[in-house]
Amino acid sequence: MTPPHDPASAEQESVPSHRTPWLDATRPSPARVYDYLLGGKDNFAADRIAAEKMVAALPSIRVGAQENRRFLLRGVRYLAAEMGMRQFLDIGTGIPISPNVHEVVQSVTPAARVAYVDNDPVVLAHARALLVSGPGGEVGYLEADIRDPGSIISSTLVRNMLDFDEPVALVLNAVLHFIPDDERPAEILRTLIGALPPGSHVLASHLTPEHNARLRQASDGYNDDGVRTRPRTRAEFERLVFTGQGLELVEPGVVLVSHWRRDPDDPPAPTAAEVSAYGGLARLP
Repeated sequence: MTPPHDPASAEQESVPSHRTPWLDATRPSPARVYDYLLGGKDNFAADRIAAEKMVAALPSIRVGAQENRRFLLRGVRYLAAEMGMRQFLDIGTGIPISPNVHEVVQSVTPAARVAYVDNDPVVLAHARALLVSGPGGEVGYLEADIRDPGSIISSTLVRNMLDFDEPVALVLNAVLHFIPDDERPAEILRTLIGALPPGSHVLASHLTPEHNARLRQASDGYNDDGVRTRPRTRAEFERLVFTGQGLELVEPGVVLVSHWRRDPDDPPAPTAAEVSAYGGLARLP
């Protein structure tokens, strides 16, 4: 998820092949920095420099990134296998890393439909990898910005792919801490969640400064590179995304991403200071 790069491009059909997306490789992008922290190669020098500044300030940040990704995969698998969700709207998708959300949920429910949304041109360039659906399912990609939630909900792609008369799982993985308070994150969430039918779910994760004072230093360095961030406490995150939106939290509630329904096959959980991120899942009554 990156700051708006082209205000005129609120919507694109799947993978537009007729144009090259605008790309500023001189500025770091959250999607590309995250890719670098996870060991990916789809990043530029500006992303690597920004990431290494964050690593210098917060050496455990790579651990947190890995734990956040494990949380995402556990969360969408739980939604498909335990909650019976067949429709997913993943906003702030990031650069594809296998297994992707659709690969996980379609391994449980082959007919599942997944609409991915991001505004990073590099994600768009890799969108063909995101669009390889299993037989019977459907996957699409929309180039759009979470700061314009109405354009996402009303887009032709999302409306054609997802049936809003049936429950939808909204996935907001490590994206909301890039929405500072003056960009009205609560209003963005009201628009997104307000479009969901009863029985829908929201899966989200968020950076927190509560367990490691050095996270704020890393966040400030990111801000200096032109990427605004707003780490939030557990109470702030829970109120912003879940209880303040009228959702009912699913057990175990809002916890460290490393503690949320951890799989027996996962490695031992790191310390809270190493993770510095909360996650949670909630249901729309």
